[in-house]
Amino acid sequence: MPYKDFSSLSAATRLLELARKPFDLSRAGALSPQRIRDYRSSACGFDLLYATERLDEPVLDALQALADEAGLIEQFMAMKRGAPMNRIEGYACENRQVLHTASRDLFSAQPYAPEATARAKRELEKLRHFLDKVAAGDIVNERGESLGTLVQVGIGGSDLGPRALSQALSAFALPGREARFIANVDPDDAAAVLSGLDLNRSLVVVVSKSGTTLETLTNEELMRAALARAGLDPARHMLAVTGEGSPMDDSSRYLASFYMYDYIGGRYSATSMVGAVTLGFTLGFEALLAFLRGAWEMDLAAESPDIRNNLPLLLALIGIWNRNFLGYPSCAILPYSQALARFPAHLQQCDMESNGKSVTRQGNMVTWQTGPVIWGEPGTNGQHAFYQLMHQGTEIVPAEFIGFRRSQRDLDIMVSGTTSQQKLVANMLAQSLALARGRDDDNPARRFPGNRPNLVLLADQLTPYQMGALLALYEHRIAFQGFSWNINSFDQEGVQLGKVLAKKLLQHMAEGDARSGNSPAGTSPEEALLALAGMLGRDRP
Repeated sequence: MPYKDFSSLSAATRLLELARKPFDLSRAGALSPQRIRDYRSSACGFDLLYATERLDEPVLDALQALADEAGLIEQFMAMKRGAPMNRIEGYACENRQVLHTASRDLFSAQPYAPEATARAKRELEKLRHFLDKVAAGDIVNERGESLGTLVQVGIGGSDLGPRALSQALSAFALPGREARFIANVDPDDAAAVLSGLDLNRSLVVVVSKSGTTLETLTNEELMRAALARAGLDPARHMLAVTGEGSPMDDSSRYLASFYMYDYIGGRYSATSMVGAVTLGFTLGFEALLAFLRGAWEMDLAAESPDIRNNLPLLLALIGIWNRNFLGYPSCAILPYSQALARFPAHLQQCDMESNGKSVTRQGNMVTWQTGPVIWGEPGTNGQHAFYQLMHQGTEIVPAEFIGFRRSQRDLDIMVSGTTSQQKLVANMLAQSLALARGRDDDNPARRFPGNRPNLVLLADQLTPYQMGALLALYEHRIAFQGFSWNINSFDQEGVQLGKVLAKKLLQHMAEGDARSGNSPAGTSPEEALLALAGMLGRDRP
């Protein structure tokens, strides 16, 4: 399909005009009950409250026009049907389909990408069979004991999403089940995870699509050595999630293998076997299906051409309004749920690795701003840290609050007439209003300028279903923004140069050790850096 450059869209010109005088949230009566009722959209159990954004009906109409003119829904549907979206025209590229939605298009009688969904179903059935054997006691350790801990070894998309989801849903874990994660090649990371871990009752799942990821393979060998020291056979304690036919697809080394495919990028892989193995083990298969159903139903909600009835598209366009027309360079994701403490870290990768691009899909330099800096921490902790800058600093940071009316565990206490959960939600809503409205004061140090745009995502409770819907909501927000900016959101060339240079440094360290007989611990990083700098002075890597 023909792609249009962002700056060529007539709706972008209209939005530039409207941005000269955006809606004033701080004026008296701006945040009326009627506005709060009107600026609300709902899907899959989430209510999006966006009255506290600096927009009005003319802006929403222009954003709708932008979505229509750029063909955002058409591009989204092409992606779901398997069109190659991971490409740059006229240049060497991966040229792949982008089918993370196929991994949860399990509940439809007519999947959009039947072959990819059939593969997802086969892997899920394989996982269900494995989990049934664990539950029945057919898979046990050498002493006949049940296995209760799963350690996931992976990095990037093989860690951030599954880790965030596992932590978010730990309240729903089966009795005696838990998950731990090792990602960093820093040996102290693995040592901390191994500390207090009963290896006898643990499984290790190693996740690498290529089966050659250096950090992951290093940590795999570390885990194999730890199992061997404990007198255990690693082949009875290790699982693999990898590409079919990869070096890790080896039944002699792993208790079971599950497959991942090239058309699902790492940062979008949490609903594939990359996340499903650990979630299925800790939560059980039925809870895993509920999680996948939540993602699938948000996939369907993202198909509506009406931005006011399409949460992911509306979220994307509000972000474009803030980024491209109001000129705000970052966005804070602020979950008022401790369970979502690692969710902003997942979104950092998913968003910034996707839309941190400066080249169009035709290989030209963009002439507009693309992905914002994504960051965040859970509330209310953040209120006692960086909110000072958000309220009174010189940098305006759009905020996206995520909250729930009920706690996960329903363990609460009444103090001063309200529960802890009520206090949590009240703090979130108060911060939203305070950022938007501000406050005047004769003392300039106590003056709050207001007009700090933000929105609130609110649901009843963080369940497996709601977590699936929330994950898909942000995945599609990111894709819609990339489509708008005419960039390829599905490659990550920017991570490669550092890997190339790291390999050169490691080669120099290894050669130095071989010449001198030193152990790796005795290698000087400074000497390796100086040697590499000399090489780079002669030739670019």
